[in-house]
Amino acid sequence: AILSVATALPEGRLSTAELAAALGVSEECIFSRTGIRERRRAAPHERLSDYAALAGAAALERAGLPAAELDLVIVATMTSDEITPNTAPIVAHALGAHRAGAFDVGAACSGFVVGLAQGAAQIECGRAQHVLLIGADFITRVTDYEDRQTAPLFADAAGAVVLGVGGAGRGVIGPIVLGADGSHAETIIATQTDRVLRMDGPEVFRNAIARMTAVTLETVARSGLELTDIDLFVYHQANARITRALGGRLGLAPERVVDCIELLGNSSAATLPVALLAAEQDGRLRPGARVLLSAF
Repeated sequence: AILSVATALPEGRLSTAELAAALGVSEECIFSRTGIRERRRAAPHERLSDYAALAGAAALERAGLPAAELDLVIVATMTSDEITPNTAPIVAHALGAHRAGAFDVGAACSGFVVGLAQGAAQIECGRAQHVLLIGADFITRVTDYEDRQTAPLFADAAGAVVLGVGGAGRGVIGPIVLGADGSHAETIIATQTDRVLRMDGPEVFRNAIARMTAVTLETVARSGLELTDIDLFVYHQANARITRALGGRLGLAPERVVDCIELLGNSSAATLPVALLAAEQDGRLRPGARVLLSAF
């Protein structure tokens, strides 16, 4: 079960108005295509590992769990401070999780779901009792601010959850469906040479809607449920148009779909814990709710 959720957000902000002026387009043009008015941006001196540790510490406090009791720390990120070491061992050390194993998951925007699958599996097979899962990305570090297609989308954030044994009123984590298609390797790409994100926007848009629709239906079916049984749909906050198109294709009322991108932007692996906390704060993530997570 997910025992707690917390986030750590940089104070720095980049407004759509500022970005529009730099790109030579209107603010409304960017907003209509992304649904974003403002995105968080870390300062040059700030470290991803520090924000990941802050989010992790807050999640541990909310779960009432000392860091010393963690068996595993997983950080989902594609923007580590260094190529090596991984972020997770640095975070584990900062938190005092001295007996925990620690590793990073490099699965881009789907990293949090992949990490959730790994952490849940360790608990289910009895190899761990408590896992700290963090999604953290400083995507502005790999954003080309001269590219009108990608510059308006990306942001920085960290979010964390504590995973523990379910049941006894704590809820449970149900079926997890993972997929991949390496034939689209160049659809979203950042090479080691230039370390800047490049994206085929229309292809990403088409695939994001199609793939998350399909995996939503498959996961609900594996759970033995119907779409109407799910109280809350928490999708990767990639672009408001994608989130709303997903809801429309699946016939979901807007209040059942979390949409918190307007003041936060797309922070890749961090968006799911950020969205979970937003739903908790507005009262939609509540005890007994059935929740579906999906990322692409």
